[in-house]
Amino acid sequence: MGHMHGTWGGGPWGWDQGGRGRPGPPPWLAEIFGMTPPAPPRAPRVRRGDVRAAILDVLAVEPLNGYQVIQQIAERSGGAWRPSPGSVYPTISQLEDEGLIVADQERGRTLRLTAEGEAYVAEHPDELGAVWAAFDAEPADDGPDLSVLKSEIGQLMSALWQIVTSGSDQQRKDAMAVLIETRRKLYGLLADEDPR
Repeated sequence: MGHMHGTWGGGPWGWDQGGRGRPGPPPWLAEIFGMTPPAPPRAPRVRRGDVRAAILDVLAVEPLNGYQVIQQIAERSGGAWRPSPGSVYPTISQLEDEGLIVADQERGRTLRLTAEGEAYVAEHPDELGAVWAAFDAEPADDGPDLSVLKSEIGQLMSALWQIVTSGSDQQRKDAMAVLIETRRKLYGLLADEDPR
């Protein structure tokens, strides 16, 4: 397996980290027991045309300059979507060409909707609202929150690793007895619990 950076045969659990000097269990074991930080959640995918709709929607609230448009989109999406200037500014130019927004040069190129832009926003509430739907959606209820359990497992593994790597022979024997008893109790929980 290419992701394992050590070899079996050495170390307290038959693991030799190849002299890298990294404390703790091997990465694959840490990952199994939730001891590695979780991957950041992926932002909802932005569809073609969403930038256009988002710009119109935030300008419907108040006039803004280009930078403020980006800030407002990020705020409305809860920080999950921050469009790049490379996608926002060309879209602003396109909306100006369409006559839907106009830039007030005297106020630092503050952008505002034209009468045609206000009419477009009024006539397309579903289109503009759909832009934020992916960001406003409640997370799916996938069952109980396991974060506390994962944290406890991580702390358990850390304590066990310390005993294995630096504990005395007696401490290792005592730890083995605790593990055997804990394993039996866990299987007991599974046997006693009614299936749901």
